[in-house]
Amino acid sequence: MNSKLKFYQSIRFKIALVFVLMLILTLECVGAVFVRQLEHQNLNTFKQTIELPSYVDNSLSEQLVSSNHKKANRKIKQILAEVNNNNISEIRVIDSQGVVRGTSNFDNRNMIGQKTTDQMVKTTLVNNRSHAENVYDNGNHTRYYVNIIPLVDNSNNNVVGVVYLRASLESVYSNINSITLIYLSAALITIVIGLLLAIIISQEITRPIEEMRKQTLRIARGDFSGQVRVMGNDELGQLAGAVNNLSIRVEEAQESSDSERRRLDSVLSHMSDGVLATDRRGNVTIVNNMALQLLGVEHEDELIGKSIIDVLDIRHDYTVRQLVNSEQKEMILDMSNSGSNLILNAYFSPIQRESGFVSGLVCVLHDVTSQQKEEQERKEFVSNVSHELRTPLTSVKSYVEALNDGAWQDREIAPQFLKVVQDETERMIRMINDLLSLSRMDAGTTKLNLEYVNINELFNYILDRFDMIIKKEEDPKKKKYTIERFFTKKDLWVEIDTDKFTQVIDNIMNNAIKYSPDGGVITARLLETHNHVIMSISDQGLGIPRKDLGHIFDRFFRVDKARSRKQGGTGLGLAISKEVINMLGGQIWVDSVEGKGSTFYISLPYVPYEEGDEWDDQEDQN
Repeated sequence: MNSKLKFYQSIRFKIALVFVLMLILTLECVGAVFVRQLEHQNLNTFKQTIELPSYVDNSLSEQLVSSNHKKANRKIKQILAEVNNNNISEIRVIDSQGVVRGTSNFDNRNMIGQKTTDQMVKTTLVNNRSHAENVYDNGNHTRYYVNIIPLVDNSNNNVVGVVYLRASLESVYSNINSITLIYLSAALITIVIGLLLAIIISQEITRPIEEMRKQTLRIARGDFSGQVRVMGNDELGQLAGAVNNLSIRVEEAQESSDSERRRLDSVLSHMSDGVLATDRRGNVTIVNNMALQLLGVEHEDELIGKSIIDVLDIRHDYTVRQLVNSEQKEMILDMSNSGSNLILNAYFSPIQRESGFVSGLVCVLHDVTSQQKEEQERKEFVSNVSHELRTPLTSVKSYVEALNDGAWQDREIAPQFLKVVQDETERMIRMINDLLSLSRMDAGTTKLNLEYVNINELFNYILDRFDMIIKKEEDPKKKKYTIERFFTKKDLWVEIDTDKFTQVIDNIMNNAIKYSPDGGVITARLLETHNHVIMSISDQGLGIPRKDLGHIFDRFFRVDKARSRKQGGTGLGLAISKEVINMLGGQIWVDSVEGKGSTFYISLPYVPYEEGDEWDDQEDQN
């Protein structure tokens, strides 16, 4: 296939991309380590510059143990004023009781004499351990370094207070950011230069590969005249030489195999079915892919050399001589025993030379499973329709004959007979209408009136109708039931045919009501999962036997035929429901435990839809 590669698909682009990514990764790693070390070193240097001399700490300790607080506070103020360090923003002195005794910040002089609220200061007074951390002031968006140092009385080693020191880190980080910006600029220039070098190098590497690709394409087209230039003795040069040798060998092999190919073409040309060819002993020599698929075999080696009567599993019925002598030209093979559920039509034809000598046998396999299944379904359908129509017609005929014989004169019996005739006639009309609906669906003439519907509201509306039926029902003999709902609160907009979807829910709900016990609970659920809307309706009826679950959606199928016919069912409701759901692009299935009830599930495709989407689309079009 000679399709032009896009630039981003070429190996040239991939080599350059890998080179640049490795360069970026290297620079990022080096930069991260560099900036981290730079930050660490600058912070350590900065912390050393703001350390208070030891004599200041000793002087402050002496003042804190003094009993004359006023004099001590003046002395503390003088000591703090003598500290000349522009990097320090503020120095506070707090005694062992947590009272602020002095501060170097004029704006915070009102704190003197008040209890400190700083938890770190309190912790330092208790633990007698220095505490340092970097903090960020949200008020002025400034980073600070805070260091709290305990002050100890030299005479008894008791903590007499702490020094709270705060210094702005903006100058440190400003310097780090400047150096980082310089590094990023240099890294960007390096990446651009590396990208240019990578493109140039990749072009030199891929040029001979491109020539070899063109030569292989010429070989694929049957042109063996070209040669690849050998530009060196490296790996690419050796590969180019191998391609040239391959071109010569392929040309020779092509010429020698033409005659053999023509012989095979005479057997397999224009064959869309499975083809098996044998020698005169009936052993398989040739098999095409379609035959492998029909026979359920993965590799032809599993069939080559085996007798065709064993391959087709007909040894008990035929011999190779019977097949070769054309005593049996055509047969139907039922492959259901092998687990494939296929029905094949096998046609046998001998391979004869001009002299009449039979050198082998050709077997053509044609899949007739669908035709056989359709024929069987047609027979069953005709039989079911005949049976379903014959029963009400027989009943109608009997009652009409009774009326004709004089029962119409009986005022008590005549209305009952006429009611039976009317019910049976309506059942036949319903059955015929259902058959017409299925016929239109099978023919593909049914039209869907699709619209986006909030499935939450529609499902609730349909169930509300059944709630109203039981509320308005005054006959105490009628079956009672309740409906429980477990719905998602999210609005789910699904594109469906409202009338046909309502018909499906009605069918399932009517079945749930019919087969639920008196006073039973019918549970309806609605949820969203994996771009699908899942609905379920559960009853507490007798359930469906496991052997019947696979046929519950078949036409005219009933689990309990006598009971279903007595309740007026046509056996087509679930079949119609399945066809409707399939037309809507969804799925319907059932899960049941005999004696515990059944649950019918409906899955419809759902794309998240917002009410403003359609309006937005119209605005875009305008």
